[in-house]
Amino acid sequence: MTEDAWAHLADRFADEAYASVKGYVRTYVMHRQLLEHLPAPPAAVLDVGGGAGHQSFPLAEAGYDVTLLDPSPAMLDKARQRLERLSGEGRRRVALVQAHGENADEAVNGRRFDAVLCHGVLGYLEQPEPVVDQLCRCATGGGIVSIMTGNAKTGAVRPALERRWDDALASFDARTEIGVLGVPGRADTVEELGGLLRSHGVEPLRWYGVWLFVDWLEFSGADVDPTDSTQLAAAAAVELEASRRDPYRQLSRVFHLVGRKDPIRRGDFSPVL
Repeated sequence: MTEDAWAHLADRFADEAYASVKGYVRTYVMHRQLLEHLPAPPAAVLDVGGGAGHQSFPLAEAGYDVTLLDPSPAMLDKARQRLERLSGEGRRRVALVQAHGENADEAVNGRRFDAVLCHGVLGYLEQPEPVVDQLCRCATGGGIVSIMTGNAKTGAVRPALERRWDDALASFDARTEIGVLGVPGRADTVEELGGLLRSHGVEPLRWYGVWLFVDWLEFSGADVDPTDSTQLAAAAAVELEASRRDPYRQLSRVFHLVGRKDPIRRGDFSPVL
């Protein structure tokens, strides 16, 4: 493994993936979902594994105090480039920290945040628990923890839509796959991740899908024009509604789980007397 495992993927991830219809839908839908739970600005937000800031920079523009933490120098370089596109006020509300999620608490010097985000990170880890522990530690009492990761219950969707029938059959009971960026990935279930949050003093509040129909269109070979703003806005509105409803959210390949930390358990989760 190279020193910066994301160096060769930074351009593709930051410049191409988020410029796609799926990238736009992901950012839009999750932003709307987050606003249902975040306290009002200027609340402090920690974005663990925040990459180039696609999810947290809009929060800075909306008045939130954002700390973006990522282990990849290449991704942080992308974040600095995108930071220049923000307003002066937005830029002043963003701090960048280079560190692994497993060391988040130490990297932010024990600071506690009103919201801790971790989107698209757990799937690249062999075990989610060490990072989930850090996310929960970094949230203040009563703070929000927001996690987006792969849905283990829908692993057969992508290979089936790509007509890889043998892979689809095997995927019903699989937890891993090679993702769209060519990197091995791992999936979780809402129930398991919710239980893990509870074990660290965070009570799950609500879960959502992230994208559904645009995902199916892409993997089935249909194109949606990302430059057609009318169609893009209409697709995003449909995806937002589907993300909140059953059975649609259950069919999403990715889910977004939001929890709130017990306001009594503010420190390192010592027993409450």
